[in-house]
Amino acid sequence: MTDAADLAAILADIRACRVCAAHLPHGPRPIIRASATAKLCIVGQAPGNLAHKAGVPFDDPSGDRLRHWLGVDRDTFYDESRIAMIPMGFCFPGYDAQGGDRPPRPECAARWRDGLFKASPAFASTLLVGAYAQRWHLGARAGENMTATVKAWRAFTPRYIPLPHPSWRNNSWLKKNPWFEDALLLYLRRRVRRVLSS
Repeated sequence: MTDAADLAAILADIRACRVCAAHLPHGPRPIIRASATAKLCIVGQAPGNLAHKAGVPFDDPSGDRLRHWLGVDRDTFYDESRIAMIPMGFCFPGYDAQGGDRPPRPECAARWRDGLFKASPAFASTLLVGAYAQRWHLGARAGENMTATVKAWRAFTPRYIPLPHPSWRNNSWLKKNPWFEDALLLYLRRRVRRVLSS
């Protein structure tokens, strides 16, 4: 059983965290959504700049695409009592030299992840969005890259569902991998409906 008080305490500690402030060009603003009653968990990479400004995860075009993939509306997506959002890094890490987001800061997973998931409910399904989430949660079971892991999605379901990041940067990947929409998205939407209606 999840201890709601333990979860609330660790969430408060995470939201107050300033451990890697010196490495965050936009400053710390930990973003996480979780509750003792959530049944579905979304594990992304780290908040982007728009999420950092708004304090809301996936509050951008990537979020629009992710909601489309899941087959849920915005109200359902942000219903913290049903859906948790626990990224690999809680703060926007800034941009790399190519203009993309930097990887999530490693301090987050090392400091918080084990305790956070021990205090969280036993999620019916956890969506692993991107290679960082897939490597941490699947360990040696993850493929050699994100594509290999997502192609092997049937080996991980229903507990884990690996997904590419819904960023526009992955448009070419989506075109090259039509099986993602033809098979995995069909399963994903059915699974999300079942989990959220139970």
